Amino acid sequence: MMREIVGVVQGEPEIRRRWFHDEYFDLFVWQNSANEIESFQLCYGVDSSERALEWRKNRGFFHDGAKAGTPVPGGILGDGSPATREESNANAISSRFEFAARTVPEEIRAAITARIREYARKAPEVPARRRQVRRPAWQQQGPRPS
Repeated sequence: MMREIVGVVQGEPEIRRRWFHDEYFDLFVWQNSANEIESFQLCYGVDSSERALEWRKNRGFFHDGAKAGTPVPGGILGDGSPATREESNANAISSRFEFAARTVPEEIRAAITARIREYARKAPEVPARRRQVRRPAWQQQGPRPS
């Protein structure tokens, strides 16, 4: 079950950073003063197989991690097979996320789940920017669940 990390270093005054964590997921959310999601990064996997699905308002999706199309057990991307398999993989990760995120506020959980499913439909078009997920310093602090 994901827990919110307290003491997250804040950046821009008009944007609130939030971090939710469990043993498989790290969810980083940026919300504006109206609590609308401006951006999120859903990191999943462990150690060397970690990937990150990132979405930014007005920019869309990016997928960081291993080379696009390389399978990760339980991961969003499949093995380059037809779109129906991509959607099936996304549905599996979406279900796993929904289960893990039961304690995440409903509006955040619903928005992220909807984006995961949207990504499944667009996966072949989404650029993979980096072979390895890079985290800024504020995301590397040790988790301190609230």
